[in-house]
Amino acid sequence: MKRVFAKRGFTLVELLVVIAIIGILVGLLLPAVQAAREAARRMQCSNNLKQMGLALHNHESTFKWVPAWRREFLLTDTYASTGNPYFTLTGDARSPHGPLGQLLPYLEQSNVTNLFDSKKALLDPVNNVPPFPGARNNPAAMSRIPVFICPSVPDSPSNYGPYFAPLGMPSNTPYNLPRTDYAPMRGIHAWTAQCVGLPNANTENGMLGTTDPRTKFTVKFSETSDGLSNTYCFVEIAGKQNVFFMNRNITVQPNFINLNSFYGDWNIARQVRSVNTAVVPTPAASNGAQGCSIINVFNANNPYSFHTGGIQAVRGDGSVGFSSQNMDNRVFVALLSRDGGETVAEEN
Repeated sequence: MKRVFAKRGFTLVELLVVIAIIGILVGLLLPAVQAAREAARRMQCSNNLKQMGLALHNHESTFKWVPAWRREFLLTDTYASTGNPYFTLTGDARSPHGPLGQLLPYLEQSNVTNLFDSKKALLDPVNNVPPFPGARNNPAAMSRIPVFICPSVPDSPSNYGPYFAPLGMPSNTPYNLPRTDYAPMRGIHAWTAQCVGLPNANTENGMLGTTDPRTKFTVKFSETSDGLSNTYCFVEIAGKQNVFFMNRNITVQPNFINLNSFYGDWNIARQVRSVNTAVVPTPAASNGAQGCSIINVFNANNPYSFHTGGIQAVRGDGSVGFSSQNMDNRVFVALLSRDGGETVAEEN
């Protein structure tokens, strides 16, 4: 007798069970994979800051000083003014690279440094590329510098075209400059000062602060009387030119420009201000309503990161640490000032 064997396959119920199990496993693994990726990105961000701290020390070893947040060439500086039609417009037009730009040779970026004339202002045609009016620099000068970018940050624009429009930049023409997610520390804003019981005034006593960029554009380590290990140097202010408030990318009217995103721009340095977490910034109050919250609130003038729970910062001694967004304001101000005489007991 001939036997007939039926081919047995998966039933629909069995197939659905297998699919459900695979879905559950993927659901369990995905957060772990994402967490591992963010841990790697955070480590890379920490390494970036570490490299910047080492570069600052190498600069100090070479010159016995580090660059203040800004320098302004004098009107009598013949070399700086020659050939620059914008030199006499404002003090802004007489400033060269800020601190990050001056650290390029110590970050293995001498090839980029050599494309700039450090004795001339950033708003000089010799230091810019087309379509900047009259630009004569090599486009390679505007290369992206990876060490200035936190890998956790979503891609953001860095268009200075609207800012340069008064100089003759063609209308609606983008002028994209390589951005940074790290900012030098100048001092604190009056809003923050009020929150910790200090006089209602902006300060310039951050590690790289200066009250007169025309005559004092350098800082000696000896001026950091609070100790280099107790003083922030560079902190995360990430995501510019996008505008982030409380972990949300907010939309504001077109004439709001969250500028200060180019690593060479001296104005990326900040006097940190405290803001109100309950008030969404508007164009009329583009810096946020006054309050006493500082970290991870608003990325225009505040330490801001895309890491959960806080920001990373490098101190004057080159050490990198994570600062909680719940840090007491008094501790934050103590770590930001270079000569406040405070005792730092804890960071969160």
